[in-house]
Amino acid sequence: MATVSSANPTVLVVDFGAQYGQLIARRVRDLGVYSEIVPCDMTAQEMAALHPVAIILSGGPASVYAEDAPSLDPGVLELGVPVLGFCYGQQIMAKVLGGTVGHTDKGEYGPVEITRVDGRCGQLIVDELRREHFAVDEPPVGETSLLLGETPCQQVVWMSHRDAVIQVPDGFAITSFTDGCPVASMECTDRRLYATQFHPEVRHTPYGQQMLSNFLFDICGLERTWTMDSIIQDSVEAIREQVGDSRVILGLSGGVDSSVVAALCSKAIGDQLTCVFVNHGLLRKGEPEEVEEVFTKQFDVDFVHVHAEERYAELLAGVTDPEQKRRIIGTQFWNEFFAVAEDLVEDGRPVKYLAQGTIYPDIIESGARKTGGKASTIKSHHNLIPFPDGVHFDLIEPLDHFFKDEVRALGTALGLPDHIVHRQPFPGPGLAIRIIGDVTPEKLEILKNADAIVREELDAYNQEQFEACGERPVWQYFAVLPDVRSVGVMGDERTYQRPIILRAVESSDAMTADWAKLPYEVLARVSSRIVAEVPGINRVAYDITSKPPATIEWE
Repeated sequence: MATVSSANPTVLVVDFGAQYGQLIARRVRDLGVYSEIVPCDMTAQEMAALHPVAIILSGGPASVYAEDAPSLDPGVLELGVPVLGFCYGQQIMAKVLGGTVGHTDKGEYGPVEITRVDGRCGQLIVDELRREHFAVDEPPVGETSLLLGETPCQQVVWMSHRDAVIQVPDGFAITSFTDGCPVASMECTDRRLYATQFHPEVRHTPYGQQMLSNFLFDICGLERTWTMDSIIQDSVEAIREQVGDSRVILGLSGGVDSSVVAALCSKAIGDQLTCVFVNHGLLRKGEPEEVEEVFTKQFDVDFVHVHAEERYAELLAGVTDPEQKRRIIGTQFWNEFFAVAEDLVEDGRPVKYLAQGTIYPDIIESGARKTGGKASTIKSHHNLIPFPDGVHFDLIEPLDHFFKDEVRALGTALGLPDHIVHRQPFPGPGLAIRIIGDVTPEKLEILKNADAIVREELDAYNQEQFEACGERPVWQYFAVLPDVRSVGVMGDERTYQRPIILRAVESSDAMTADWAKLPYEVLARVSSRIVAEVPGINRVAYDITSKPPATIEWE
């Protein structure tokens, strides 16, 4: 497992079950500071062992007074490092330190205007801060807030709460409020404790990133050390230290994660790495050739292209159940992969390590938490590797501290071409689960050609949008071949051919997705090209179902 160099100061994000937990960590990294997510039940001693330079307490869905509410070791606030709390993080900070959290008359959800009450805005004490909101005669008001910095006296922030702090702990000052929330932010500068009821980490708080910057650089005194150059250097050193002169094997799918692992390991250990590319014949048009071109000519790796197309075709013949397709394809992949590993042993090049493209969200979502260099309650896909009797590899996961956008940036910095770095998400079973029913050579040929048109047209549309507004709006797009035929008319003759279903969605994490509102001219161009250029297709339909209730894939 790769580890992050101690040269990178670490900000710990304490997770109280927030929907924005990963987003906080990413926003900190966007500012050039390394961050890690840790569970809220971690003790102060365990956190101290990670040598954090700052701590951020996330939001969460619970009430601090609920019987099963997540708690916080009070010692976390005594570690001597700056602490910043958001939403539930503010409330738990107040409760632990003797403040009061109560149920407000009405909740605040979405954009809300806050008013600052610190020295920056001339000690504004207004009607909303009257005694009725507090258990003290005069609401404590701070000097100029270091956290809010030079942000406006009145500004819009993103709220999502019903409970709120109604009395701040001793030593704290109120720095902003709203009509419905008497303590929108508070701080104790002597102890370097800061908190907001709102969410600075979301884009809907326009000055939120500025507040995070104020915390990291003005309050914590940090520098931007989490740069792509430092990431590559630290990762290469970690791989070399772990591997030594041993050999590493990698199952290269051609997707961004495995490709970046291959490029990174190539830079670190060169031809000590063997990349096994199992071609099951179910990849998208042109992909096998692209992968081989990149990893035989651009990188110094031992590249093994396993042509298993015929073996997979025989195994899948007549199979219609999608789960059975998955089992067959997955089992045969490991059969092909371990056969190459055995050949390496016979060739006098035994393998010690198996490299994988596990990324940080995989670790977080599987429950693996790194504490003092150890991982607990690990439950992830790599524990399901069906090692044959007498075969075992130690794992190396160079990307297990990186988010997806960081992996893509890393790939670009390592010299991978854009068509790999920005490759569409693609399921392991490939086109087999985008063909409804049995998989035949004829269906594969139809789907590969139709899908190539979809990708070509929507790649161009996404690029146009990126150049115009800096974003690629369509997250995933592909073609599906259903197991039906439909009547049509082509060239004055009746046809009875297959339809193609176009699927295009907007998403950020694949957990939820909305169908993409593509311009009519784009849809018309895709439809016209597919019907004109792909024999056997006479109709194109567009799937306009969101996830949920549907899934992104059809099988």
